[in-house]
Amino acid sequence: MTAVRKGTAGNDVGVKQRGKRKSKTVTAIDPSEEVGPTEVYDPVVRNELKRAAVWIGLAALVGLVILLIHPILLIIGGLVLASMLDGGARLLGRVLPIPRGFRLALVIVAVGAFLFWTVSLTGSQLADQALTLRSTVEGQVARIATFAQEHGFVVSASDFKGLTSEAFKSVGRLTEAVTSALGIVTSLAMMLVLAIFLAADPRMYERGIAWLLPLREREHFYATTAKIGFTLRRLMFGRLIGMTIEGFGTWFLLSLGNVPMAALLGVLTGILAFLPNIGALISGVLMVLVGFSAGTQAGLWALAVYVGVHLVDGWFIAPMVAKKSVDLAPAMVLSAQLLFGALFGVIGLALADPIVVMIKVALERQSERNEAKHGGTGSGDG
Repeated sequence: MTAVRKGTAGNDVGVKQRGKRKSKTVTAIDPSEEVGPTEVYDPVVRNELKRAAVWIGLAALVGLVILLIHPILLIIGGLVLASMLDGGARLLGRVLPIPRGFRLALVIVAVGAFLFWTVSLTGSQLADQALTLRSTVEGQVARIATFAQEHGFVVSASDFKGLTSEAFKSVGRLTEAVTSALGIVTSLAMMLVLAIFLAADPRMYERGIAWLLPLREREHFYATTAKIGFTLRRLMFGRLIGMTIEGFGTWFLLSLGNVPMAALLGVLTGILAFLPNIGALISGVLMVLVGFSAGTQAGLWALAVYVGVHLVDGWFIAPMVAKKSVDLAPAMVLSAQLLFGALFGVIGLALADPIVVMIKVALERQSERNEAKHGGTGSGDG
């Protein structure tokens, strides 16, 4: 017992000695030292610094988004295409009870086969018509300028051409990246590949993003993404139906009226139908100009076809398919297209509608969440 006590006492003494040796290495702060300018004790200053850090971080984020806007828009385009592929797989699942991967593969193969058939069947015809479309439009613009001059308007064909070029120049800096054929093909290929990966296993990417969020935010995130996906599928489904009906209807009706370049105008009308309002205006101008190049009767028929096809799409297709689920005001869509087109170019113009839909759904979900937190007490305030 005595030996144990001595050993213990010896250990205590050793610990104290080591503590003394360590304490000698610590430099004591001189009481005469004054507080430096980097020490922040004032809570007001500390809060202001936190606010400044938030604003600086927000400004840096905005600058980063502007710098990387092209790839960001390509990613958004991939999300939109993925929603279309996912919608096709879901629709096919109602008639074919097979695994989702096989249904998605069938949708991709069907889309690829349709594009290959369209290009191989009408490629040469469309190429020949495309060569004459520009000269036809320029000739019609010159005729309009001559007609205006004969009726007292001081205007020339060069003024119309300058107005057209300025309109295209007003489209943002991203236009240079996508106006060339190579840029268009590359951008579409990147979005398509990204869409296939996203549609193959969307849950994996959704869980990956949710993992970065706090646990209390994940349920809201999952519900919001599910609502956005549902709304995008409905929007794109209606858009595809409108593109198909407008494209084939324009080609068929213009062929009946012997309007030149009916196949090319049908394809352009179907593609431009992806852009509500602006796309319809561009396709209508092209259709009428080409129609009147073949005579007054063909021009009036082209005008009637344009009005009839877009009335069917605007009065029946869009309200039945898209408006009930999306409910976007036409002025809001047009304003977004003008804004995104001027800022981000052709890609921004094409994705303006889906981006507005995603933002609208996210804001509605957040509003519902805030209302649920407050128990709906403010819903009746007038």
